[in-house]
Amino acid sequence: MNLAELTKLYDFTGHSVVVTGGTGVLGGVVVRTLIGCGANVALLVRNREKAEDLLSKTKGSGRTLVVEADVLKRDDLQRAAETIAAEFGRIDCLVNGAGGNHPQATTNPKLSFFDIPEEALRHVFDLNLIGTVLPSQIFGKQMAQQSEGVILNISSMSAIRPLTRVVSYSAAKAAVNSFTQWLAVHLAQEYSPRIRVNAIAPGFFLTEQNRFLLTQEGTGELTTRGQSILEHTPMGRFGEPEDLLGTILWLLSPASAFVTGIVVPVDGGFSAFAGV
Repeated sequence: MNLAELTKLYDFTGHSVVVTGGTGVLGGVVVRTLIGCGANVALLVRNREKAEDLLSKTKGSGRTLVVEADVLKRDDLQRAAETIAAEFGRIDCLVNGAGGNHPQATTNPKLSFFDIPEEALRHVFDLNLIGTVLPSQIFGKQMAQQSEGVILNISSMSAIRPLTRVVSYSAAKAAVNSFTQWLAVHLAQEYSPRIRVNAIAPGFFLTEQNRFLLTQEGTGELTTRGQSILEHTPMGRFGEPEDLLGTILWLLSPASAFVTGIVVPVDGGFSAFAGV
């Protein structure tokens, strides 16, 4: 294989990608990169204004489409799938990026595990797990009809090594890992081996969801937790959103044509370090 052939593997021109959670810190970088690589990108969002602001700052040859939809509402997703299919003709890839934690589902000195509200627990479970399963049903069905496609789920390092305090988030992301493996086998065996399902497990990136846990409000200094994370990350830093791109593009592209059912850590070595 020469350089031209290798480069072509990462040319997404004419490929249509659906992205949920695409207006977040990490998702936004993924969207901009896919468009830059020529993909047609459909963003499923609840905040159209935020999505359109993101796209206004993005350059690339790919077409874009903003569709308002709640990943927890099947009817919304079905309507979105029909809109996207009418615009792009087919759907080649789905990136399930919607997810996040909730302060009331996180233990702290003022909130014990025993007092976490049921509503907060369900919110986190639903957003991360059901918000991955439902889009996979709707858009995965179209891939089954096409006999090819790629689904990429966004898991978390907390799914692999459950972290203190984030009880619901860790459990929900662990379920995403299990679902990723199950769906990879199911779609390959029952529909087509050319449908692949994988996930990435980002390590520690500063996002709006975890900033209150890792840095102190006002000063921006590391919290005790933030400092401990860096001490257990061999590379000694938090991840930058761009650190995810190589792995994501690889898993979405034909370069990983024989890869399915895996969860890839992108964590600066955190999962490999025993602490001593």
